[in-house]
Amino acid sequence: MAKVYMIRHGRAAAGWGHEGADPDPGLDDVGHDQARAACAALLALPERPTLILTSPLRRCRETAAPFAAALGLEPIVEPRVTEIPTPKALADTARPDWLRAAFKGTWAGIEGDLDYLAWRDAVAAAVAEHPNAAIFSHFVAINAALSAALGKAEVNIMQPDNASITTFETDGSRLTLVTEGREAETQVL
Repeated sequence: MAKVYMIRHGRAAAGWGHEGADPDPGLDDVGHDQARAACAALLALPERPTLILTSPLRRCRETAAPFAAALGLEPIVEPRVTEIPTPKALADTARPDWLRAAFKGTWAGIEGDLDYLAWRDAVAAAVAEHPNAAIFSHFVAINAALSAALGKAEVNIMQPDNASITTFETDGSRLTLVTEGREAETQVL
């Protein structure tokens, strides 16, 4: 089976969930350093990825940029590995509380206007469909892939640190966890 790597974006230049927050921040200086460190780690792999996918959000695209430049590849934007969609009726300032509640439960139990279990499965499918890829994504999307790979209903599987690398194997349709990325404390929980 081929490997696929999910990399959480580096530290963003702005937080989320407060009045006037940037909905699509890039990386701060630490985040750019983390992106370069992730690039070095990916380049050192014995089975180096040959494909780069990224969430459409700026912080993921900027995290992917050093690795893309090193390989001379253009990242492919994959919308299925983006941030978990917030319910439409929820104000941006309510997102942190909504996420905290979601992380205490299961994918099927998340309140909102989406089928979040189906969203989880779409994330996992996007990851599984791209063997030999480095996929630059988000905290919740990484948990979605982990949940599907492990067959767990829970939303909170781990707390991936910025620029951490979680490794899966895929047969093109199914994911198997190889190693979880580095964990860290987070604002999400």
